[in-house]
Amino acid sequence: MAENLKFSFQSIWAHKMRSFLTMLGVIIGIASIIGIVSTIKGTNKQILQNLIGAGNNNVSISLKQGEGDYWMDGGLPDGVVPVSDAQKKEIRKLDDVADASFYLSRSYADSISAGDQTLDSGQMLGIDTHYLSTTGYRIYSGRPFVDADYTKFRKVALLDETAANILYPSGNALGNILSIKGEPYTVVGLVRKIQKTRPNYDSFQDYLTYAEEEYGRVMIPDADWPISYSYDEPQNCVVKAVRTEDMSNVGKEVQDIMNESVSASDTGGKDESGSAIRYKAEDLLEKAKNKQELAASTNNLLIWIASIALLVGGIGVMNIMLVSVTERTGEIGLKKALGARKRRILAQFLTESVVLTSMGGILGVIVGIVLAEVISRSSGTPAAISIPSIFIGVGFSMAIGILFGLLPSIKAANLNPIDALRRE
Repeated sequence: MAENLKFSFQSIWAHKMRSFLTMLGVIIGIASIIGIVSTIKGTNKQILQNLIGAGNNNVSISLKQGEGDYWMDGGLPDGVVPVSDAQKKEIRKLDDVADASFYLSRSYADSISAGDQTLDSGQMLGIDTHYLSTTGYRIYSGRPFVDADYTKFRKVALLDETAANILYPSGNALGNILSIKGEPYTVVGLVRKIQKTRPNYDSFQDYLTYAEEEYGRVMIPDADWPISYSYDEPQNCVVKAVRTEDMSNVGKEVQDIMNESVSASDTGGKDESGSAIRYKAEDLLEKAKNKQELAASTNNLLIWIASIALLVGGIGVMNIMLVSVTERTGEIGLKKALGARKRRILAQFLTESVVLTSMGGILGVIVGIVLAEVISRSSGTPAAISIPSIFIGVGFSMAIGILFGLLPSIKAANLNPIDALRRE
């Protein structure tokens, strides 16, 4: 085997340009596949990060009217009672739930001001003590809400960075008074996300999902909600799943529990137009999977096209090996005349073919990694190098060498020594 490898490298080195051109088809094919697979993997990661976030595993369950959100500004929904303490306890005890928070909200809230500064299109939240830890917020200035804020109905508020910068451009938000629907609230803390990601908006629905965070958030204790808004409003829920892959199942389990408050009502959760009003989970994991499948179907087509280059490269290898057999007919005849067996001749040429395509595969992997980085930098699409695809690429190139080198090797092994010497 060592001798065959030595002869193979000697033959390839003796015809450097011809060998490189022969490997070129394999290099292009392997490089294309490595580049495409790396781009697919990077795109999938980006889709998950854009939709799900940087590992917070949050699933939101809110009241829906048909396919859209139910707007509380239109009045309390008939037939929907608030989620009970027993239901909240049941949700928090679910195996795949790390934490859960129940909150009240107004999207694009108005009548929020500080002096002559107003917060237009911001989000107003009435939160419980679990909200900050569940959603990944932390206090960076001031304090969080304490139990006394809830039991004594203190009118206090938390602002995120966006809301603080809009309402208090001079940067003195902490300790100042904020007006919410004419009621004064004291700003006791400023919050920001522990891991903040800025998603790419690929559709208008994606924009609706994330735009509220861009406009700023004001948070008050949920006990104070009736001061500025309505009593007995149905709460939304945000749960933190233990693992990302549990998000879909957790969302369905929680929505089923919360919908017990709807199905138990006399009207069965219907609005005036007859549209069903139900709690529904925002299944971001399913959205991510759908987008990944769409991207993968396109890229799989590209992989098949790139595989054609491998086929062409394999044909090129077979062609050059046939030429090599013809050129070395005298050498083959001499070896057989000196007693070389068919198996030895077959192994020699097959080894040369495999070495040739393996070198092409290794060069293809290197070019593919560089290609993935170039695509990533030029298009802004992240690339994640797939280690298994590297080994598969090299192994596949070796398989090409065996497959397309077999015919020339058999032809060399079956040469008649007398005819071979005479032809020489």
